[in-house]
Amino acid sequence: MNAMLQFFMYFATAIALLAVFIVVYVKTTPYNEFALIKQNNPAAALSLAGAAVGFAIPLASSIYFTHDIVEMLKWGVVTGLVQLLLFWVMRSYAHAIEEGRIAPAIFLAGLSLATGLLNAMCISY
Repeated sequence: MNAMLQFFMYFATAIALLAVFIVVYVKTTPYNEFALIKQNNPAAALSLAGAAVGFAIPLASSIYFTHDIVEMLKWGVVTGLVQLLLFWVMRSYAHAIEEGRIAPAIFLAGLSLATGLLNAMCISY
């Protein structure tokens, strides 16, 4: 298959998966990150960005290591579930993030990134 066509196929699928993940993540949290970001809440922006990057890193790893769109879709689901599980485990920080407190958001974003990196390396079988 043409390399440019493959690029667009993988890129479009990855962007769609990222968009779906962000929508599901925002619907899962007890607050609306987009509304909080509009109100200039840096904690909400930071925690959401951490989750998005924590999702994207293993997704990129799945593209690199599997070279298969179906496998990428499967790993996208697994990666999304892992990030949602992390938020559920750390949900005690939700109120602080909603209030705009930065330290809990940094911690959650850092855990999201660390989890994403570990998840990405586990894909490299």
